[in-house]
Amino acid sequence: MTNDKIIVALDVPDEQSAIALVDRLEDVTFFKVGLELFTSTGPKILEVLKSRQKRIFLDLKFDDIPNTVAGACRNAARYGVDLLTIHATCGREALKAATEAAQIGAAQASVKPPKLIAITLLTSISARQLAFDLKIPLELPEYALEMALLAQESGLDGVVCSPQEVAQLRQTCGNDFLLVCPGVRPTWADIGDQKRSLTPAQAIKAGADYLVIGRPITTATEPELAWKRISEELIAVA
Repeated sequence: MTNDKIIVALDVPDEQSAIALVDRLEDVTFFKVGLELFTSTGPKILEVLKSRQKRIFLDLKFDDIPNTVAGACRNAARYGVDLLTIHATCGREALKAATEAAQIGAAQASVKPPKLIAITLLTSISARQLAFDLKIPLELPEYALEMALLAQESGLDGVVCSPQEVAQLRQTCGNDFLLVCPGVRPTWADIGDQKRSLTPAQAIKAGADYLVIGRPITTATEPELAWKRISEELIAVA
């Protein structure tokens, strides 16, 4: 087990804050750029990360009609990022259009196409919220599985899911389907707004390919030490 399984979330408000974290976490190879940071900086932060030979998870969670989603994915693929997200709830037509568009955009820019992964259900959503707020008449694990199968059937490379759903999705979707898990919390970290969490070691044992970890590292007094502690925990279960 190596620390390249960890994607550190740069959930900060501006470019200066992001660069400061990247400079402190020099051993980290994979970073997530989400809505807050990308809205603040645009693609400039991606250029900064690429200049430092970092891998990039562009987590913009596109969710719109097929034509709009396809256009967004075509343009995002030109950035040369490694992972790109879209909501599975866009539906089959949009998922297929996004997959094709990402390939086209990458080819136009002469870069490697991103792995397109679908959001099954946000990790801040509980089973109760799924039933009472969203009015979805399925048990939460069943719903996550249905979204993952929809993504797989539509040609996507994998999904974002809670670590609590990983074992079932790995068994059903196979070893070649990427499972990316946010909502991972070490035992010594505050769980925050995450409703369906496991520790990093538990998530990897369950079958996760990548762990997205933000606040336990980025808000720590010494982020580099928090990163090192998590990495050592993963090495111990290798």
